Amino acid sequence: MRIDIMTLFPEAVEAMLGVSILGRARERGFIEIATHQIRAYTTNKQMQVDDYPYGGGRGAVMQADPLYRCWAHITETYGPGHTIFLSPCGRTFTQDLARELKDRYAHLILVCGHYEGVDERFLDECADEEISVGDYVLTGGEIPAMAVTDAVCRMIPGVLPDPECFEEESHWAGLLEYPQYSRPAVWHGRAVPEVLLSGHHANVDAWRKKESYKRTMLRRPDMFARFDETQLTTKAEKRILREAREEVRALSESVPAPDASDAPESDTSQRQQE
Repeated sequence: MRIDIMTLFPEAVEAMLGVSILGRARERGFIEIATHQIRAYTTNKQMQVDDYPYGGGRGAVMQADPLYRCWAHITETYGPGHTIFLSPCGRTFTQDLARELKDRYAHLILVCGHYEGVDERFLDECADEEISVGDYVLTGGEIPAMAVTDAVCRMIPGVLPDPECFEEESHWAGLLEYPQYSRPAVWHGRAVPEVLLSGHHANVDAWRKKESYKRTMLRRPDMFARFDETQLTTKAEKRILREAREEVRALSESVPAPDASDAPESDTSQRQQE
């Protein structure tokens, strides 16, 4: 997998992607990540990459030509790649989308925008798609580009020691990950669940699966609503899901309902008192 990142701040991107797991994976040749300073492809002495928008308005727009020259250099040097503009207008980035990018493409080109955006003509000519990391706006595309790079690259063989390192994590199978514990066995009066100390691997696996179900039901009911139960083929798997549902139901029934007397007064009652 090769990822080229077009950015105005390559130092910021390298500071994050050049260390830890991805940094070691780059050194060992499992992945290739390169940053490209867009300003290096301008044709003016000021290295200007932005200008006022046609039609008026506040701010500035990144010009098409420096972006195109940078993109053309990448494609001519390293071959064509799937070009992605990180934008609030794109489809939302998810674990499934990360897997899609990893499985379908060997070369990604990520374009980081700034200011009020980029000239639409560059996107029309060069971008294959737009991707958003969420329904919010950032000052630039570097953080989204790093998020996409990290999520995709960690699934490349050799980057992590074993596929289980990511296949059991949140969102991989449409569920949140189970709780994790480490030493000591008791901390601040809180003990590790006994099953994790038992050494009984089957019981541990069942507990983790049940906790994954429960955590998803409680914290992300929208995600659990999309969970495909038909993938559960054994009686044991179905029993674990049934027990998880029962425990979540019992937990919800044990939570006292809010006292009506504590509810804030309505606007109507307030007006009647005025």
